[in-house]
Amino acid sequence: MFTSFSTALSALNADSMAIDVVGNNLANLNTTGYKENVVDFHDLVAQSLGAGVSDTQGGLGVGRPTTLREFTQGSLQTTAGPLDAAIQGNGFFVVNSGGTTEYTRAGNFQIDKSGYLVTTTGDKVQGWNQTNGVLNTNAPAGDLQVPVGTVSAPVATQNLSFDMNLNAGASAGPPPDTFSTSVKVYDSLGQSHVATATFTKNATAGQWDYSISIPDSDVKSAFTPVTGSVTFDSTGRLVTPAATDASPQIPIKGLADGAADMTINWNLYNGTTPRITQFSQASAVSAVAQDGAEASQLVSVAIGDGGQVLAQYSSGQQQVVGQIAMATVRNPASLIAAGNNNYQVSGATAEPVVGIPGTGGRGNVVGGSLEASTVDIATEFTNLIVYQRAYQANSKVVTTVDQLSQDTIALKT
Repeated sequence: MFTSFSTALSALNADSMAIDVVGNNLANLNTTGYKENVVDFHDLVAQSLGAGVSDTQGGLGVGRPTTLREFTQGSLQTTAGPLDAAIQGNGFFVVNSGGTTEYTRAGNFQIDKSGYLVTTTGDKVQGWNQTNGVLNTNAPAGDLQVPVGTVSAPVATQNLSFDMNLNAGASAGPPPDTFSTSVKVYDSLGQSHVATATFTKNATAGQWDYSISIPDSDVKSAFTPVTGSVTFDSTGRLVTPAATDASPQIPIKGLADGAADMTINWNLYNGTTPRITQFSQASAVSAVAQDGAEASQLVSVAIGDGGQVLAQYSSGQQQVVGQIAMATVRNPASLIAAGNNNYQVSGATAEPVVGIPGTGGRGNVVGGSLEASTVDIATEFTNLIVYQRAYQANSKVVTTVDQLSQDTIALKT
């Protein structure tokens, strides 16, 4: 009879711990990336009374419950944070917490004063940095650092293009009809120059003469315009120069600002498709393009889909400056919670494998989103009622055995 005290006490302890787990789940109802804990009860070895097949076995209560963290997918919530990221699928973000490698599903990141990408508690996010314009994801992952406050070097223009139509109904004159358009190009110092292309209708059917120039003030001596002609067939398709011919080149030498000499290719074709046509429509430009850029300041940093770290510069140029790493663990339930939304490996944890999101069975990273907690309030409240009733029932066992013991003692008096 007196073993019933310890049996009931084991149940009280187990139910109390289960209520603690429910309380912890509810406390983390709004914790980013939190995974619900569930309680697993197991009975203790029973005592046998008698011998043989028909033994009487009296239970010795319930053992200390174990908890199991369920790594199910949480819902993704779109946010306004440019550095927020969520994992869709398997995997963990890798962080450096005071020299210890830990893992997390919480992607509410920020930039610290040194430019490192960190969690809200200051742990450094792991990944690959761009070095000398190269992003080597085959190297070991390290602390991600973005180029805060840096200036993007200018890029000299090497190619330009005009997507346009020249009016097939234009007159060769005299005076001949003309059409002009322009585009900004950049030298090695980032100084802009306006390149103007003027097209003049030639008396030869389907032919237009062109002249491309920049202002004389941009060079040390008067600029000599680049001239030539383009020819169209009876369907308005560009035939000369042909797609297989070398692109016309625009040499610019002796720049007044001291920049290096440059030679710009004028791309008349997009692959084999002409960018210039001659139809019976007003002469007009639909698009201009060039591949140069001025020097610019870093304006903002954001995390894009796939875990790319993107830098936005004042020139409008966007550049990939880093890549977030992701780790997969074959048995994530064996990870140990380390606080701050992080997990550590245990002795039972398989070796984490680090790689690029979306590869090797890893999930994808969704930028501008966060993963919500997997705690379901209705389920937790139901569990709370069940554990409370179990606690009350086992407390009755204690009071009942106490009454029986008092009755037994009273037999002597």
